[in-house]
Amino acid sequence: MSDICHYGFTEMLNNVVDHSRSSTATVTVSRTSVSIIFVIHDDGVGIFRKISAALALPDERFAVLELSKGKLTTDPKRHSGEGIFFTSRMFDTFMIESGDVSLVCTSGKSMLFDKREPYQPLENSFAEESVTGTRVIMKISTLSGRTMTEVFDRFSDTLDENYGFVKTLVPVSLARFGDENLVSRSQAKRLLARFERFKEVVLDFSGVETVGQAFADEIFRVFPGDHPNTHLLWINTTPQVEKMIRRAIAARTSG
Repeated sequence: MSDICHYGFTEMLNNVVDHSRSSTATVTVSRTSVSIIFVIHDDGVGIFRKISAALALPDERFAVLELSKGKLTTDPKRHSGEGIFFTSRMFDTFMIESGDVSLVCTSGKSMLFDKREPYQPLENSFAEESVTGTRVIMKISTLSGRTMTEVFDRFSDTLDENYGFVKTLVPVSLARFGDENLVSRSQAKRLLARFERFKEVVLDFSGVETVGQAFADEIFRVFPGDHPNTHLLWINTTPQVEKMIRRAIAARTSG
């Protein structure tokens, strides 16, 4: 557990130094008998705004989705784009807040919260107002048995001598903004961006009740045909979602 704390703290503080354009950062560490909490807050440009500008994204919420995939950095000469991805999976709760948008990772699930959306539960945020710069919150139980090696192994090729970061887990719900349904090819393409950088992508459909035919077809018929070296898997599907996936795969194999 101490190794996880060291890794997460140094990775997030290095991000402030290298990316935030902030001259200062506030660091708070709290420890009780049951948990350790780190809070790192800078007053820089804001992580989601910076990613959106670097990737020419039309909305900062797109940056949350891209960040959740991993292998994303605005400074590839200095960073691999792995720090936030692995840190978010090592801690029991991991949160990034910037502006009105938050990425919250807890209990194996990643969620997007937007303070501008009236239905979003504000108790999931540390602040009701917009966050200047970027704030990162990391919490882990003092009794946690999780190890860094365990987390790295889940997303790496353990048989490859380079131990490469070749697998990712993507929450499909992050491709959906507000109360919209996932029905279009444009939404699917939003989700599929940069998948070709991985050998294996696991799509987590938690919280997604239904998808449209065009959305499923783009992901499970069109994409595999164009990118045969990327293997798609899926988990936590409803019967309706599973039906649409199977329909798209059948259309691919029959063709």
